[in-house]
Amino acid sequence: MDLTLHGLVPDWFLPTLASALILGFYDFCKKHAVKDNAVPPVLFLTTLSGTTAFVLFTFLSGNWTAVSLCTPGMYGCIFLKSFIVASSWWCVFYSMRDLPLSIAAPIRASAPVWTFLGGLFLYHEIPTWVHGAAMLLIFIGYCIFSLLGKLEGFSLRSGGMLWLIAGTLLGAGCALYDKFLLQKLAFPRDTVQFYFALNLLPVLGAGWFFTQKFKLAGNTKFQWRYTIILAGVLLILADYLYFYAVGLPGVQISVLSLVRRCGCIVPFTLGALYFHDRHIRGKAAALLLILLGVAILGLC
Repeated sequence: MDLTLHGLVPDWFLPTLASALILGFYDFCKKHAVKDNAVPPVLFLTTLSGTTAFVLFTFLSGNWTAVSLCTPGMYGCIFLKSFIVASSWWCVFYSMRDLPLSIAAPIRASAPVWTFLGGLFLYHEIPTWVHGAAMLLIFIGYCIFSLLGKLEGFSLRSGGMLWLIAGTLLGAGCALYDKFLLQKLAFPRDTVQFYFALNLLPVLGAGWFFTQKFKLAGNTKFQWRYTIILAGVLLILADYLYFYAVGLPGVQISVLSLVRRCGCIVPFTLGALYFHDRHIRGKAAALLLILLGVAILGLC
């Protein structure tokens, strides 16, 4: 498949857009799995299903050469990525249990704001004026979502919003770290994703154990739902396309992160239809601004 469409769009755009849409369905499955449910077991089992699917895919494809090249130093760097991501997911899962999906998913998409700032200072990624205009449209859309969240009674001081902000900042930091691993250190993409997925299991398993041992998870009982497995598989697929795009030469992580978050249109729509979220018209206007900005980025 020609991912460049004969030069009509940048080579990173289509895999990133596909990753964004899959990530949107992942957000919906995640909300369905964690709603009125115990967070630690849902998070661990979701990750277990995704990791199992990825290991099986790696085995069936015969791609063991790349994953066998991991040195102790590489493993330590990848383990740090797993710890950052696990911490981000822990915060996000708790926030999505309490917040409406049409608020949580788009605000979660504000991570590229912080990724953009990090890319500017750490990697000297200077956007063109067209990129700047597109980013401005996207940022305005995020601000509208924040204002609508207040109308629904979710202030920045509420527990769900604090969890969401913490998870978003950690996710932005991880995006910057991804570029460091894949481009600055030139780690093989498959090696990073393989050991990253494996390392998540002991980290999240330890979190589940300690919440149970010290009774930190509250009284919510665990309920099995099919979306636990589906969410894990979708996330692995979205990450595979994302790592492919990040590994391409010359890609700006700040721009790529913005496009990837346009998948918020999927949970937004499903949140309105399935969970009957409110203030849909205002949220739709914000989404249009975001998608317009994403379209400009993709064509420039």
